[in-house]
Amino acid sequence: MAAPEESLRKRKAGKAGGGPGSPPGPGLDPTGCSAGLRAGTFWLTRIVLLRALAFIYFVAFLVAFHQNKQLIGDWGLLPCRAYLKSVQQYFRGRVGWDAVSYAPTVLWLLDWSHMDSNLDALALLGLGVSSFVLVTGCANMVLMATLWVLYMSLVNVGQIWYSFGWESQLLETGFLGIFLCPLWTLSRLPRGTPPSRIVLWGFRWLIFRIMLGAGLIKIRGDRCWRDLTCMDFHYETQPVPNPVAYFLHQSPWWVHRGETLGNHFVELVVPFFIFLGRRMCVLHGALQILFQVILIISGNLSFLNWLTMVPSVACFDDATLGFLFPSGPGGLKYRVLKMQEEAARGALAPLRYGCMVRRAVHLALAALVAWLSVPVVLNLLSPTQIMNTSFNPLRIVNTYGAFGSITKERTEVILQGTAAPNASSPDAVWEDYEFKCKPDLRAQRVDHPPGRQAPGQRCLSSVPTGRQPFRGQGAPQVAAGRALQVQVQPPWGPTRRRRQVVAPEEDRPLLPPRQPPGPGGLLPLPGVAAPGRGCGLEPPRHRRIKPGLAA
Repeated sequence: MAAPEESLRKRKAGKAGGGPGSPPGPGLDPTGCSAGLRAGTFWLTRIVLLRALAFIYFVAFLVAFHQNKQLIGDWGLLPCRAYLKSVQQYFRGRVGWDAVSYAPTVLWLLDWSHMDSNLDALALLGLGVSSFVLVTGCANMVLMATLWVLYMSLVNVGQIWYSFGWESQLLETGFLGIFLCPLWTLSRLPRGTPPSRIVLWGFRWLIFRIMLGAGLIKIRGDRCWRDLTCMDFHYETQPVPNPVAYFLHQSPWWVHRGETLGNHFVELVVPFFIFLGRRMCVLHGALQILFQVILIISGNLSFLNWLTMVPSVACFDDATLGFLFPSGPGGLKYRVLKMQEEAARGALAPLRYGCMVRRAVHLALAALVAWLSVPVVLNLLSPTQIMNTSFNPLRIVNTYGAFGSITKERTEVILQGTAAPNASSPDAVWEDYEFKCKPDLRAQRVDHPPGRQAPGQRCLSSVPTGRQPFRGQGAPQVAAGRALQVQVQPPWGPTRRRRQVVAPEEDRPLLPPRQPPGPGGLLPLPGVAAPGRGCGLEPPRHRRIKPGLAA
């Protein structure tokens, strides 16, 4: 009876296969592979993750190339050379392990006499490597580690300019990206090194902490988050409002209440979807990306919201992201289909020594992240939660949060200068310096969007162009800055209904009458250039500097 049963199975298999010349059966494409990607593999997910991370790196290094010389260069506001010297002096003048571990940066190994060139070299090298990963979609551990080391070298000497939450968040995201790749191979689909589930869960753990930390800091912080009134003011008091923010501010009160409730749902409830199976995990990723898109449309927080999308990609598998790739023969999607078919038939590659080493490294990574997460989790559970802080100089696992308190007033900084030889002369003409994305609140009517001026004012363009009034006239004398404070009214308040001009409540000097001797006097913030105060500095807005200055 064995032979007839065996022949029957062969005939059934032949009918199912259809033979070389028969048309493909149901669920098969012309190549004989399954027409749809199966769930549970992450080959395409890794490509999307690497490209998204490379894009953020590219933007970050581009910003560094344009701004570092003015901020931390040889003649910058807070020169990084002075910062490194202060660290060196603190550790008794030696560049030893203590100094390097306090401020890990490759600048310790470079010549400090041309710091502008060093900063440009780091930024340009980062731009080159990130461009390669962005265009090709392939990377290895060496390239991703290079990006991480370069950016960490800038962050650890950037002082207050690099103390925002997104700087540490990029370093943590980039650190996980190192272990997503093979060691040497440059291939988008390295068959010998499939994406590690441990690393993918590391990304999911990151987005879980980011969103939950942001939600908890709001509930524990400003009362307006609990009585659902924060969105009455947020759109116009955020660091850089855009024209869309003005129209969102005009929404009815019940819309603002719904926005606040939606924010609490996304940040306090949705993060737990990660642990509820594949479908809920995919839903979590989709909701978080949609939430970040809404935030991008409503304001400008540098690349923070774009960066927060990156770990959310780890919530999707190949079956979810397959629509992003073409289905033609020889393409990435086709090759993933073939590998899934081979895995379904049991045609797996033998376990090699390198694979065993790689698994051991990933287990060590999981143990490291778990160990470093202990103070972070305790901070999340603490009623005195702090946000945007690092507990280690490498910034591998950090605390996050945003807008724990909402400003009800907007403070704008006004800087003036004169080209007159005698600044104290009564006929000296003082002119304002203009800044990009910064509205002129003295000419601002409450019914005009942020960045637009009332008719008949000096600047008629919709957005200030950043014109420097004394370009080409030598070095002007700069007056002490002044702060113009304007109260933001809810859209249904009496001032908004009467369309009155909002008058400043305060017009006070920010700087002393005489210029301070150096950057330390210009920004008298504790711990800016002195070691020993911990690795995490809060952003300026959390040091009671108004959002207008942070912008």
